[in-house]
Order: sequence, then structure tokens, then C-alpha cells
Amino acid sequence: MKIAIPHWQARVSPVCDEARNFLVVDVRDDREVRRSQFEMTAPGSDLAGRATQLLDWGVNTVICGAISKELETMLQGVGIEVISQVCGNVEEVLQAFWTGGLEQDRFALPGCVRRRRRRQQNGKCRRDLRL
Repeated sequence: MKIAIPHWQARVSPVCDEARNFLVVDVRDDREVRRSQFEMTAPGSDLAGRATQLLDWGVNTVICGAISKELETMLQGVGIEVISQVCGNVEEVLQAFWTGGLEQDRFALPGCVRRRRRRQQNGKCRRDLRL
């Protein structure tokens, strides 16, 4: 499994659609085996290009901050799981992901309390029941 986290200055980027730097963590047998840094070359307006790059990197899961519905749908359509509305230090987010602690309020984007794969509905965050 490969997990991608868009980041800026050691924190999860607030907007996935515009992020340029991605940490990709390769996990095998529940162990981290490698980390790689990638730069997204597709601009935010090229959603198909962004999805293609993530696929080319072998990504299975994206942990990110805000993401447009269009990009999220595109990623899910090609089999990439999206865990959105996440904020915080990348290392702490990864640790919380491994231990099942991403539900903690401290990892929720401002305005979103207790989220995992949340979606915006009428301007308010709601829990996606497909967990």
C-alpha cells in the first residue's frame, strides 16, 4: 500500500487540489518500508493529470486537507481511497493513521469536528456513513 500526503512545511497542505509537494509512504506487512518525495507537475486545474500522477506513483490512499468534490470523485473512481478534512503535522497524522486516531478533533480542519472522509453538505461538515 502507498499513502500520499500533500504537505507544506511539515504540515498537511490545506488544499489538495493545489498542493505541489507529496510525501508517499510505502507500507508492506503493516510496516513502513520507504518514503519518497514527489512534486506534482499537473496544475490544480488539471484534475485528470493530478489523478494520473498519483496513480503513476502507485498511490492507494490519499490523506489530505480540503479537496474538491471533482478531484475526490476522480480519485475514488480509479480506486484511490481519500481521507480528507485532515490537518496537522505530517508525522503526527501518519502516526494517528497507523493507530486509528485520525478521528481526534486535533486532526480536523477548522470548522470540521470529528471527521474521516467527510464531505461538505450545505456548508457544514458531516460524517460520511461509508466508513
